[in-house]
Amino acid sequence: MEREKSCGAIVFYKDDELKFLVIHHHKDHGDHRDFPKGHVEKGESESETASREVFEETGVKIEIVNGFKEIVSYTMDNGIGKDVVYFLANPINLDIKIDPNGLQDAGWFTYEEALKRFTFDNARQLLKKAKAFIDKELTSN
Repeated sequence: MEREKSCGAIVFYKDDELKFLVIHHHKDHGDHRDFPKGHVEKGESESETASREVFEETGVKIEIVNGFKEIVSYTMDNGIGKDVVYFLANPINLDIKIDPNGLQDAGWFTYEEALKRFTFDNARQLLKKAKAFIDKELTSN
């Protein structure tokens, strides 16, 4: 089976509580809510792709967090398999400037808000894994 590869990031920061970056694609791009991601360009590493895609879609520059990498695999409607490599990342800037060609909206949401917003269950499962990693590895007691 033919396969495609994309890379993306679960971008988060903490003020009073954790906030996660969620994007909303236009109707002509699937009308769904997800994490930012996109195709690997020639010569790019997975983390470079994730950083570039987050910036292109949202204007947010990121710093990858070491120790978290998840791969989500599925078959698209056209029958082609897809593997998406996700990293955890911190934003360098919080101001969002969406790509109007691909996105309808994007924003920072609490864990509970993000869970409700995602269109697909695999995004919710990914968020749960990321939150567990953050709570265990990155939160000081």
